[in-house]
Amino acid sequence: MAQCEKCGNDYDKAFKIEMGGRSHTFDSFECAIMVLAPKCAHCGTRIIGHGLEEQGDMFCSAQCAAQTHGTTHLADRA
Repeated sequence: MAQCEKCGNDYDKAFKIEMGGRSHTFDSFECAIMVLAPKCAHCGTRIIGHGLEEQGDMFCSAQCAAQTHGTTHLADRA
């Protein structure tokens, strides 16, 4: 069995994700998201889709990018 790095659960169906040259072990997608998914630079929501990037910051929506950087050229439904 392998131990989840987020919650510590020992689980026989744990899985590994390699990211940035590091290996991570989780027992659920929820734990993986909490550790690996980027946060929106404006509202802090975990970004589990593609997200939007502006000036090196990640955002969950064009609205958050606009509120942070005054960005008007990004669209959620491009």
